[in-house]
Amino acid sequence: MAEVLVIGAGLAGCECAWQLAKRGIHVTLMEMKPHRMSPAHVSPNFAELVCSNSLRSDELTNAVGLLKEEMRRMGSLIMESAEVNRVAAGGALAVDRFGFSAYITEKIRSHPNITVVEEEATSIPETGEVVVASGPLTSDALADFIGGLWEEDDLHFYDAVAPIVTLESVDMESAWFGSRYDKGTADYVNCPMTKEEYIAFVHELVNAREAEVHGFDDAGVFEGCMPVEVMARRGEDTLRYGPMKPVGLVDPRTGEEAYAVVQLRQDNADGTLYNMVGFQTHLTWGEQKRVFTMIPALKNAEFVRYGVMHRNTFLNSPRLLDRYYRLRSDPRISFAGQMTGVEGYVESSASGMLVGIETAARLLGMEPVDFPQETAIGALARYISGGSTGEFQPMNINFGIISPLGYKVRGKRNKNAEISRRSLEILDELMKKEIFTVEDHH
Repeated sequence: MAEVLVIGAGLAGCECAWQLAKRGIHVTLMEMKPHRMSPAHVSPNFAELVCSNSLRSDELTNAVGLLKEEMRRMGSLIMESAEVNRVAAGGALAVDRFGFSAYITEKIRSHPNITVVEEEATSIPETGEVVVASGPLTSDALADFIGGLWEEDDLHFYDAVAPIVTLESVDMESAWFGSRYDKGTADYVNCPMTKEEYIAFVHELVNAREAEVHGFDDAGVFEGCMPVEVMARRGEDTLRYGPMKPVGLVDPRTGEEAYAVVQLRQDNADGTLYNMVGFQTHLTWGEQKRVFTMIPALKNAEFVRYGVMHRNTFLNSPRLLDRYYRLRSDPRISFAGQMTGVEGYVESSASGMLVGIETAARLLGMEPVDFPQETAIGALARYISGGSTGEFQPMNINFGIISPLGYKVRGKRNKNAEISRRSLEILDELMKKEIFTVEDHH
């Protein structure tokens, strides 16, 4: 039986292990939890969501919605768990983070082709197939070993985790349930602010004390997960055009849009916990409580988790990896997940899925799938293996990196829908390949 070592049981590692195992390949899955936890992890379960609990838009006019649909069609474990553990979030797919991880952990641990080894990997074996999916919080020892595989400067950035409050502590006389433009169901708690309240809030945010984070500087922050205090420093109105934008949120009590709005999104299946959307931060916990309770609806908020700052490590993938996420200099070693420069839960899972499927095809002597740039999963792989220009930065899936249609379609939503239709048509054809028909034959 073919064997693969997968290092890391996060989203990418679990998806990769699942795709290999269900095709009859034995997987040894190494995970340092629970014996050693990273600064951002709290649960012993696999595939732990450390930032938001949202897998973002579920609509096919959105690129991440397309990527999710591709993964569903190909039998993604991550998507299966997300559906089972879904919580209300309007047009987005959000999950109960505990149920989500527990479901994946049980599936992985009970699969006969997966052996879980609970210990920290500090190096990569000299022989055999290896997938490194150790994540943006790769331990120092393994990061040092990986860095020694090539002559390249260490690359890293930092991102942050948003605070979570109890719903019962939110002052609903100062807030209301609703979705932007009343789209979908009213799943967000909207906390409005007047101009005076907003300006005072931004002033305190800019001057609040930050927790010490070794090596942190504003230039090293990935734009997609930027701390609110860093945004606030960029100008008084930056937050009003970002996570606090009031557009499409009409306060039912006034019939008008507020000057600024903080949105809270359901964080658990019971609907008792809500996270502050887009409020990643690395302020000290005391300062978070002081400043965030300036938001009128949160004046008595009970914080069950404060925002924390953590390190992210990623590779200069265009130089190092091919379209299969394999190390160009040693193709038996593949990488998957955020450390490849894909950004986001869904993208990380998708990279693990591609690595699992293509590695299985190679080991079973079948032709590769060669996901093209017309598909979201293929476009992401093409981007990180050479589709970026200038200094490489992590990337979310977007229609800009998927091959254009080659013909005009009126309206952005219509164009996006047409790109998605084409992508899924191509994917359905690709799924006739042998690797999608082979099942576990251990």
